[in-house]
Amino acid sequence: MAIVKLIGALVVLATGVTGVAVYTPETAERYWPGAGARAAALRTYLPSAVLAKLPPSNLAKPGAAASLRAGEAGTPPVPPAAEQRPAVSVTVALAKKGPLAVRLDAIGTIQPIASVALRTRADAQIDRVLVNDGAAVKAGEVLVKLDSRQVEAQIKQAEATLAKDRAQLDQGNRDVTRYAALIANQTGLQINLDNAKTTVASLKASIIGDEAAIENLKVQLTWYTIAAPISGRVGTFTAKAGNIIRAGDSSATGTLAVINQITPIYVAFSLPQIMLPELRAAMAGPGARASATPQGLASGVDGKVAVIDNAIDASTGTITARATFDNADEVLWPGQLCNVRVTLRTEPEAVSVPREAIQSGQAGSFVYVIADNVATSQPVVVARVQDGVAVVSDGLKGGETVVSDGALLLTNNARVEIRAKDAKKGV
Repeated sequence: MAIVKLIGALVVLATGVTGVAVYTPETAERYWPGAGARAAALRTYLPSAVLAKLPPSNLAKPGAAASLRAGEAGTPPVPPAAEQRPAVSVTVALAKKGPLAVRLDAIGTIQPIASVALRTRADAQIDRVLVNDGAAVKAGEVLVKLDSRQVEAQIKQAEATLAKDRAQLDQGNRDVTRYAALIANQTGLQINLDNAKTTVASLKASIIGDEAAIENLKVQLTWYTIAAPISGRVGTFTAKAGNIIRAGDSSATGTLAVINQITPIYVAFSLPQIMLPELRAAMAGPGARASATPQGLASGVDGKVAVIDNAIDASTGTITARATFDNADEVLWPGQLCNVRVTLRTEPEAVSVPREAIQSGQAGSFVYVIADNVATSQPVVVARVQDGVAVVSDGLKGGETVVSDGALLLTNNARVEIRAKDAKKGV
């Protein structure tokens, strides 16, 4: 047990001596020649935060121990060589200045401009379905024929009633003529003439009612022929020939099919509300161009922003806009997700650098500018980041060589070594 305590005491003592030597290597060199140089070398392995709290030591520089011993012998010390950090290997790029489009990227949903659900207005049996499921249809094209025999019979009955009333009207007109002649010859009664005129007036009213009933039945007859109200592509018919369909059925089975307008078509997307002024300004001018790329396709189609919603979504702080596309080849399909890129305008002299060149510090964003193989930090203001480049609105004029890789190893005014293969790489 005593031996263990003795060993522990010796370890503590050795640690203390080492700490004193590291703290003041000149003193260690004075009493134990050679110990100070080793202590100075040990200082270099300490963390920078600890090293900053230690007093400066001349022994940390090459040749300092020999210089100290020479001074003790009465000879002038030899100045130590200046310490230099090795050059940092970096990749550089040029800050470019030129035309650059202002773009916005968003996720959009493809929506039909018009969508119509086909429903029946009469209780009837389906006679024929004249188009296939998923067919492209034109406005006015007949899609479904219903069994209309009952309403056709009602029309014939109404026409027969109309013919009978017209015949009675002719008889009434003859009675009026005859009674009027008798009254003129003073051989008839006035009451007979008055009754005949009343009968004629009643028959005329009946004829008007008969004609209205026939028109109503003819309108109902059109319900038994279901035509496409718009041009587009029809979906799947839920009922085929022989099925009974009923008017007012609000269930899913009450909809025969849905027609979606495919050409042209909408793509709806949302943008931050801060972009609303720029979007409106672009639409008031030449117009905001849009490109939609459906997921799964390498290339997209071009269109233009046509509609901005009349209110901002307060829950998300976004504004919904819609772009129209001709979609002649039907690349865009309703309900499909796509990547939307909106081009608001083109800046003629925008300065841009690679996104990797932008560094963040306590004072804000900055880049390292290379001049004479020395890296100097330059504060910048980043307007936006798009397509892998950062657009700088202040801090660079264009043409500067900036560090695009290796900036984490740099400090201000550090020497650099440019990698030859990337030395002329642009943005």
